[in-house]
Amino acid sequence: MSFSLTINGKPYTVDAHADTPLLWVLRDHLNLTGTKYGCGQGLCGACTVHLDGESARSCQTRLATVGNRKVTTIEGLAATAGQRAQEAWIVEQVPQCGYCQSGQIMEAAALLAKHAKPTPKQVDEAMSGLICRCGSYQAIRLAIARAVAGGAR
Repeated sequence: MSFSLTINGKPYTVDAHADTPLLWVLRDHLNLTGTKYGCGQGLCGACTVHLDGESARSCQTRLATVGNRKVTTIEGLAATAGQRAQEAWIVEQVPQCGYCQSGQIMEAAALLAKHAKPTPKQVDEAMSGLICRCGSYQAIRLAIARAVAGGAR
């Protein structure tokens, strides 16, 4: 089947089965490899993207369910809260292995788009569903706080 998608503001036509996870469409069909495969069950968050600005686990999002929603990946994160989050991640030197970080940044960007100044509870709730095998949770929290404050040192 053929599907028309808007990804990072660009139109794409993809020929794939309706049940294909969005993750594999992004990585294998469109070569957008910033979105990572982690667990394949939507539990770790490495595959987090935005669908119309809301966080979604792309490994669990079937191509047929995307419809007309706008997909944003780490490669297309806008120059708003997402840009601030990316810059804060760099300044705070968050990544260790880096594998989960695109999902972490995408989740943080969605949080910051909803709440310009999130409470610690809101940060904990938003980020609680993401796993970092390196345990860089404190650095992630510092980066979110830096993004809220406006960026660089």
